[in-house]
Amino acid sequence: MALKAELSAAVAEVMQTCDFILGRAVEEFEHEFARFIGAQHAVAVASGLDALRLSLQAAGVAAGDDVLVPANTFIATALAVSSLGARPVPVDVDESTFNVDPACLESAVTGRTTAIIPVHLYGQPAEMDPIMAVARRHGLMVIEDACQSHGARYRDRTTGTFGLAGCFSFYPAKNLGACGDGGTIVTDDAALAERLRVLRNYGQEAKYVHSERGGNSRLDTIQAAILRVKLKHLAHWNLLRAQHADRYTDALADLAAVQTPRVAPDRTHVFHLYVLRVARRSELQEFLTRRGIQTGIHYPVPVHRHAAYADLGFAQGRFPVAERLSEEVLSLPMFAELTDAQIATSCEAVRAFFQLARD
Repeated sequence: MALKAELSAAVAEVMQTCDFILGRAVEEFEHEFARFIGAQHAVAVASGLDALRLSLQAAGVAAGDDVLVPANTFIATALAVSSLGARPVPVDVDESTFNVDPACLESAVTGRTTAIIPVHLYGQPAEMDPIMAVARRHGLMVIEDACQSHGARYRDRTTGTFGLAGCFSFYPAKNLGACGDGGTIVTDDAALAERLRVLRNYGQEAKYVHSERGGNSRLDTIQAAILRVKLKHLAHWNLLRAQHADRYTDALADLAAVQTPRVAPDRTHVFHLYVLRVARRSELQEFLTRRGIQTGIHYPVPVHRHAAYADLGFAQGRFPVAERLSEEVLSLPMFAELTDAQIATSCEAVRAFFQLARD
């Protein structure tokens, strides 16, 4: 492991100082991550889900509110909304980018709608200009789910800096991953940042002075120390991921049965995942598995089709693009250390599957 010595030293320093909770490394990481993203403030929390939940809570989203979310996303986006007693309202997604379709947002707004959560899915920024335009027309808050897009850019800005707050996850598999759970909220709103710091730490403004009913959502100092080491390499890792994606796409470009990721104009995709769209997904996945190639499905069930959200009342067919994607997407191996030989092996196997299908 290339960073073993540096990571070990960072963890050892925390152990020696016993600075385990909201220690110096947390504050330093917050400053460094805010600077990397291009935001004024960062507030480190226990997970990406908590980042979303606390951002909504601090922004004033409450029971009875509607919050627009993509129908094609990890369930945490919706769970953050429903944890406050608000109602997640799924919106269909764009056929090309798989991100929320701005054209579908307008018709989903009601008198109860208070916020939009665009998700920068797989590492590609959502179409933020029209999303922000919808929000302005209707007086809605925007809380960005940037949990998969650390360092991705839309035009001249980094994801997480368009809305009132941007939420990031440091789950170990992320482009910037901790050795456990973790998350951070970025914002340019000083008052919001201060309230988030109160809410993450039992609602206390000072020790034993509790102004709100907060909770415990603090990033461990050891995790912050680890993230500080890894943050220095994130831009390079993102570049490597993009290069790997180019190699995949070039090698598979001539396969009519495969839709490779389409990067929209004016965007920097950081490829948290490299996701194909294929009609015979199950067969292809089984074929690749037999050849020792691990794949994933992100995500096999749209938000409105989970049993947990049956009460929303959206029947099959309500969000057709998200539903088609849930049956066709397949993630190939993607990580910064991926080798050309590994990429070639995966691509050769995909090509072999479709060659056999033609024979």
